[in-house]
Amino acid sequence: MTIQKNEHYTLVSVDESTFNDFENQLTTLKTNHLVLELSDKVNIDAQKNALFLDIVSGFKTNGMSFVVIKSGINIDDFPESLNIVPTLQEAEDILEMEAIERDLGF
Repeated sequence: MTIQKNEHYTLVSVDESTFNDFENQLTTLKTNHLVLELSDKVNIDAQKNALFLDIVSGFKTNGMSFVVIKSGINIDDFPESLNIVPTLQEAEDILEMEAIERDLGF
């Protein structure tokens, strides 16, 4: 697992072997917008999906964003409240759009 922080968000890159580390460190990562980059080896099962929905809820409550980067999946298979995009650029765009929505009071 690698963690990179910048002034706008924290980028966490995980693979299947480090996903548990991500779950364990999640409480320390809730201080900034979070972008989670999943390797191609990580399968999003029902348990991970439920975890992501819990994370989204907590982040939105605190006025922050959570975005998952995962290529090669059908986003229609996931709830609309979960932001899943294939690239970092699209994740940054989501963060920007959600910041504008918060500023406008949506």
